[in-house]
Amino acid sequence: LRVLLENNVVEIKFKRRRVKPGAPPTRRMLCTNSPVILQSEAGRTTLNYKQSTGGLKFSPPSKNLVIAWDIFKQDYRAISVDNCELISQIPISGDGREFWEYFNEKIYPMTPAQKDAFFNV
Repeated sequence: LRVLLENNVVEIKFKRRRVKPGAPPTRRMLCTNSPVILQSEAGRTTLNYKQSTGGLKFSPPSKNLVIAWDIFKQDYRAISVDNCELISQIPISGDGREFWEYFNEKIYPMTPAQKDAFFNV
């Protein structure tokens, strides 16, 4: 997963670590660690990407976790690779045009209710 996140935007489904009343036991996420996407002008402005400045108080690999930028929530998230399923991926090449076209056509126009429906799978 860590390698996929460097060169792709991935759609994953994973088991929630904290059960949310009334929500399904799984959550879906669109995420990446691609510097082409995140460190671009659009990544910093549209996705509100901010490079991490502090270290974690634990080692993510020791807990079988991967840290990734959540495109919808616009923040870092820890993902347990023990309970993670890859749904789809958008390979990032060149300037990331394929992702930005997808983002502008599918993600940007979504309403808050549609975004909630995306998460709660």
